[in-house]
Amino acid sequence: MKTHLVAAAALSAFVLSATPLLAQGINSKEAIDAIVGSKVEEEAAKAATDADRVIAAIDHTTEATAAIRKATKLAKVEIVYLTDASATEGGPPPAIASKIEEKKAEIGELRKELEGNAMLFHAIDSRQILIGDVLAVSFDGTETATIYAAARPGG
Repeated sequence: MKTHLVAAAALSAFVLSATPLLAQGINSKEAIDAIVGSKVEEEAAKAATDADRVIAAIDHTTEATAAIRKATKLAKVEIVYLTDASATEGGPPPAIASKIEEKKAEIGELRKELEGNAMLFHAIDSRQILIGDVLAVSFDGTETATIYAAARPGG
């Protein structure tokens, strides 16, 4: 009987402590920040203007994939929306499209690793970015990840 009371008390304490998080919902800013565990910044850019930076990130896809596999905590996640590269705008500019085609297999592996990394996947998923819209990821040491997505803010 005593064991049942202890178990009931423990269950009650757990339910009561979890209630505020459940009440916030998984899409609240506080819940997203808690899951991601890193500051998430967003920026809109033009792929045509930022092509060199995006191509450099695509060139380092293999290294980025390995870094994603190891990433458990980052100080910051930056999401760069390449608004003129979205499907509704006709896709990436020719120089980026050519590099994507060249690194197609590596980018596929990068996307699989993103899906497997809860922190980074939730950072993009919570902003309605489809995994197929991620073109590249770059890392600034071990503190910051920059995710380049052919998408517009808000989906």
